[in-house]
Amino acid sequence: MQPTYTAEADDYRITIQSFLTEHLPADWQGIGALDGEASLEFIRSWREVLRDNQLLAATWPKEFGGGGLTQLEAVIMAEEFEKAGVPTGGSNDAFSIQMVGNTIIQWGTDEQKREFLPKIISGEHIWCQGYSEPNAGSDLGNLGCRAELDGDEWRINGQKIWTSAGHLADHIFVLTRTDPDAPKHRGISFLLVEMDQPGVEVRPIKMISGDSEFNEVFFTDAKCPKENVIGEVNGGWAVAMTLLGFERGEAAATTPVAFRGEVDRLMELARSRGKDQDPLIRQRLAWAHSKVEIMRFLGMRTLTKFLAGDHPGPDASIFKLYWSEYHKQITELAMDILGSDALVQEGKFPSSAFATDAPGADATTSGSWMGTFLNARAGTIYAGTSQVQRNIIGEMVLGLPKEPRADQGAWKDIPK
Repeated sequence: MQPTYTAEADDYRITIQSFLTEHLPADWQGIGALDGEASLEFIRSWREVLRDNQLLAATWPKEFGGGGLTQLEAVIMAEEFEKAGVPTGGSNDAFSIQMVGNTIIQWGTDEQKREFLPKIISGEHIWCQGYSEPNAGSDLGNLGCRAELDGDEWRINGQKIWTSAGHLADHIFVLTRTDPDAPKHRGISFLLVEMDQPGVEVRPIKMISGDSEFNEVFFTDAKCPKENVIGEVNGGWAVAMTLLGFERGEAAATTPVAFRGEVDRLMELARSRGKDQDPLIRQRLAWAHSKVEIMRFLGMRTLTKFLAGDHPGPDASIFKLYWSEYHKQITELAMDILGSDALVQEGKFPSSAFATDAPGADATTSGSWMGTFLNARAGTIYAGTSQVQRNIIGEMVLGLPKEPRADQGAWKDIPK
């Protein structure tokens, strides 16, 4: 683990800080301080600022409209943006740029790069992820959504679920079963599919918080051009794993920053209600501080490997399990500090349904903490459940015996 940055990295940090000072309002408090339409309008305009300054797709080669930054520079930018409370892109750019865009750059043909990458940068194409299914969430290789070649088009039938921000997207990258007779992790292809067509239906899923950030997507003879396969036909599993790897470096840097900001806001909440003098509350706040410091070092370990070109392997499950289980407990502490006030919403709900509220959020009202408390439960499910993370750690990190498995799947039950 390398807990410090180089002098060159520190110089680039100053460059990013100067950029933020130049382009943000003098009274900027963070996007968490903005309400409703004001927040959406800021994100739209901020995305244009990033695009015009080649910081939208920071690590993409300049020939594709990116910034050509190194991975370290991109991590520093993400850290400073998180501290300032500004996003690194638009609402779906984690899927459009970080995931499918990077995957097209690595796996796509020259024609696919020319077709899709400029439209991602411009915002003409907005993407979401079609991976999980009702019978293939934690066990992604069990997917049964099927695509069959019909002349020059793929015809897709099946269902995807937990499609984050799918209601905002017009394109979806879909893992489909293209050879039902192949073994479990083979016979899968990675398709780029337009959503604005007959045969694609998006239904929002109501979460316990009242938000509908997740969706289920149904395909009924939906069409996809034959040439919209990324990688090889029936070779989509390797492409899918490449895509998931692009999430990890930035998250290792920004997640501890976000949780540190949340602990600071929680301490402000305790002070505002006189609970900072309660010895039991003080002990739990000290526990939260120590947990976030441990998270910071876990993130540094993951980040060190990432920057060395060694993409995190199964040990990355330790980081995911750690922060998601921790977050349940700290949000329970927030509810205890609020007491009966946690029964009535005062102030706005979090800016995001994922992880912590954004910098600038009002730490002293109940709304932010109520929403974050409810959202924290989802954190132990999305991006891999805690149960699956424990299995990965046990089997692939600690070398414990594997659970009995059968090479059977949902695709076996679908008529040809």
